[in-house]
Amino acid sequence: MKRVLLAGAGHAHAVLLCSLAEQPLYGARFTLVSPYARQLYSAMLPGVIAGHYRREEAEFDVAALAQRAFAEFVPGSLVRLDAARRVALLADGRQLPYDIVSLNVGSRTEDATPGAHEHALPLKPYERLVERLRYDAHVAIAGGGASGAELAMALRHRGAVVTLYSEQSPFPPKLARRIERALRRRGVDFRPGMRADAVESGPVVIAGQAHQQFDQVLWAAGPAPLAWLERSGLARDEQGFVRVDATLRSVSHREVFAVGDCAATGEAKSGVHAVRQGEVLAHNLRAAVTETLLVPYEPRPQALLLLTCGARYAIAARGSWSAQGRWAWWWKNWIDRRWMARLRGEKLKRKVSLQKR
Repeated sequence: MKRVLLAGAGHAHAVLLCSLAEQPLYGARFTLVSPYARQLYSAMLPGVIAGHYRREEAEFDVAALAQRAFAEFVPGSLVRLDAARRVALLADGRQLPYDIVSLNVGSRTEDATPGAHEHALPLKPYERLVERLRYDAHVAIAGGGASGAELAMALRHRGAVVTLYSEQSPFPPKLARRIERALRRRGVDFRPGMRADAVESGPVVIAGQAHQQFDQVLWAAGPAPLAWLERSGLARDEQGFVRVDATLRSVSHREVFAVGDCAATGEAKSGVHAVRQGEVLAHNLRAAVTETLLVPYEPRPQALLLLTCGARYAIAARGSWSAQGRWAWWWKNWIDRRWMARLRGEKLKRKVSLQKR
């Protein structure tokens, strides 16, 4: 019987586990290792911060999902993968041997800026972020991507004074202007073109010649690979993410799959792409166990963006198209609640998405 290790409980593995719950795979023993028995769904995090959802509404039971998928759940943090020996090492010293491993371990927030690691609170892990956030404070956010913008407007909605530093926009010009207008309408002190060059004790943000003290600094820079990937022996791209072939399998180790943020797929790192990868992974892991044909994953450069704006209002965008309104927030709410219902093994009724109108 083949030992299949699932490292991480991100979007892609959630899809895989739902598939295994619906259609069990015989001839393999699945083990899921993840730091948290309950995990926050990242897409609902701004809604939790803004006060639209209780935390428990945005959490799913990782252990229960694993149980429904006939997988053993092992709580723990992966700190090393020895690809040559086919062994995963956990922080507490436990070793998990495998025949096949799938990595859906996410990424960390890039914190190479001087002082960011010591004096700023990174977005990940989300569980720690929620516990340490300050709402009655002057908060600085470094990073003007989707996560930074949503976080800024969610905190402003809760009453915080928010300054958002953004060196350059990752959005197309038309969408960038729409998001900037939304930030300013909600009272966010948005500073485009201004990079946070360093963070000092205080905390104090240094941007060029300007020094400003805040009550809290949040770090929302781009994704960076987990440190242990460098020592794994797996082939990685220039940024340090796992290189995979068209079937989401490591180009250097055929028994290793990688999906989500930790994989170099040629797509932006987003939950939308990870869910699609999970659908292909569900087929290909079954094929790897049964030694049948794997299918290719077809990257899509454009994905739907639903960016919440603090209140029950959102911006929707895909490619060159964008729009905004309350309808976009309720659309996102329906999508997110439907996803959570699937993870919990429930059926979503239409009235659930409308009960807070």
